[in-house]
Amino acid sequence: MQRLKIDQDIKPLSEVRTGIATFIKQIHNTKRPVIITQHGKSVAVLLGALEYEAMQEKIELLTEVQTAIGQLENCTGIEHDDAKETILKRILK
Repeated sequence: MQRLKIDQDIKPLSEVRTGIATFIKQIHNTKRPVIITQHGKSVAVLLGALEYEAMQEKIELLTEVQTAIGQLENCTGIEHDDAKETILKRILK
């Protein structure tokens, strides 16, 4: 996802309502989200589906890394060789 450009990517709800196709084309072309405002406050984000999926994958990966770090700190993780053996058994089934 590209970095937000404040002068181009923050739009009031009334403007988005009347030109939604334009904004969908904009997020497709620029790979940037559009922040939708109502009464001067941000209320929603219009984001391309591929960018959303990529963001979800990154969140899942970071969550897994955070879990692994916690396991290491608490000495509850498993040894590399044991993990490798477990994974290979699953794959080879």
